[in-house]
Amino acid sequence: MNLIDLHVHSTASDGTLSPTELIIKAKEVGLRAVALTDHDTIDGIQEAIEAGEKYGIEVIAGIELAAQYGAGEIHILGLDIDITSAPFLTQIKYYQGARDRRNILMVQKLNEIGFDITMEELYTLCGGEIITRAHYARLLLQKGYTRTMEETFQKYLSPGLPAYVHREIPTPVQCIEMIAHAKGVAILAHPTLYKFTDAQLDELLKELKSYGLVGIETIYSLHTNIQEQRIRSLAHKYKLCITGGSDFHGANKKNIHLGYGKGNLRVPYSILENFRDRVTP
Repeated sequence: MNLIDLHVHSTASDGTLSPTELIIKAKEVGLRAVALTDHDTIDGIQEAIEAGEKYGIEVIAGIELAAQYGAGEIHILGLDIDITSAPFLTQIKYYQGARDRRNILMVQKLNEIGFDITMEELYTLCGGEIITRAHYARLLLQKGYTRTMEETFQKYLSPGLPAYVHREIPTPVQCIEMIAHAKGVAILAHPTLYKFTDAQLDELLKELKSYGLVGIETIYSLHTNIQEQRIRSLAHKYKLCITGGSDFHGANKKNIHLGYGKGNLRVPYSILENFRDRVTP
């Protein structure tokens, strides 16, 4: 058992398994270690660590931060973070507040469209403090306003659509600094999802490396072999560590399986050892 998954989500953000359920599933599918990387929160990590001790799974404390980049956003993973870091916790709380302010406006927009939903229903559905667009999509689906979650994103919840509200998020350098405050390792998540050209991705990595980026998510559920090889080449060019993960969300991404992505994902434990060796003084 020498496989790992360095990008998974729980009910603390937009996954559908609790941190404990994630660890049990990791044990069932034969993983050695997982990194819990919920969006903008570390609320599930302590539970995951305790479950990991019980079931013999190594748990890496992590987070996935959204960063404003141009007119869009990119995501940066923080791995091996110190969840007791006071500066880090203060910054996380601030941006969670920005997410809350956005949610109020999104509910108002959906109400204006004619969808009878409330913040209370969203909090009940998410089971925690972090409400994401996936929770809106699931609630609208449950109430019969849409037929699929994908339809909800395509008609209402994506940038430029009637219910979308931009939220205040940090810049890439602020994200990397936040992770550094928590003594963590900053990794660019799922680089192909941003639809950058090769030249744009090259320029992004050059910029992020200057801020302290350590690695890039190379082995990923949606990467083709050609994309993975291109990312490996860029990692080598900028002397970045490679990491890998499924981006598992449970039922919110039904075709993505913990540890194995769409079935052919394999992230060896040596990936974790390599980036730890790189950052160890």
